[in-house]
Order: sequence, then structure tokens, then C-alpha cells
Amino acid sequence: MELHKFICINCPLGCSLQVEVEGADIISISGNTCKRGEVYARNEVTNPVRVVTSTIKVIGGEQGVVSVKTKDPVPKDKIAACMEEIKKITVKAPVHIKDVAAKNIAGTKTEVVVTKEVREI
Repeated sequence: MELHKFICINCPLGCSLQVEVEGADIISISGNTCKRGEVYARNEVTNPVRVVTSTIKVIGGEQGVVSVKTKDPVPKDKIAACMEEIKKITVKAPVHIKDVAAKNIAGTKTEVVVTKEVREI
């Protein structure tokens, strides 16, 4: 039997979670004070995902970069590939919140979206 320990990141409580796993089966989940903690622990063991945040270059804008994030969480093992592709993205000002900077980033079927306004100069 294998024991995985996590700190839940779904709310400010930061519960200490423990997941007992035998082979591919989850035997028990403990330490959570809400259902979200149980869901997080289950996902963290079976399919860990994260939202990727970064910046991309802006041409002709008041600022030279703008913040972006993946619209949906991506598998943890795809984060490095996402970052490699994000580093290559350049957009032209003006850019607006929710503008799509890239589609299907690193084959994840999610988009990279802008999270800040940058006006053209």
C-alpha cells in the first residue's frame, strides 16, 4: 500500500490530505473538511492538473508583455511543453482580457487567454 500526502489548494483552509493507494485503486482519502478536498485528492493521485500562468510579448503596446493563462487546467506532465510554446507567442497591441493568444497549446485542447488589457501606442 502506498500513502500520498498533499496540502489541498482548493480553499484557504489548506487541509492536510492523505490518500491510501493500492495498485491503481484508491483505498481511502482522509484529512479533508469538505467535498472539494476529496475531489482534489482523487484528481491529484489519478490525473494531476494545473492552470499555467505566464506572460507573452506585445508588439506596439504600452507594455512589452501581457499576462496570460490557460483557459483550463492542463496535465502536470504537459506544463513544460506549454511553457515552451507560450515563450514563442507574440501578439500585436491592442490586446484585451479573454483574447485568445493560442489554441490547443501543447496538444492539450485548451487555449491560452490574455488576462490584462494593453493599449496600443
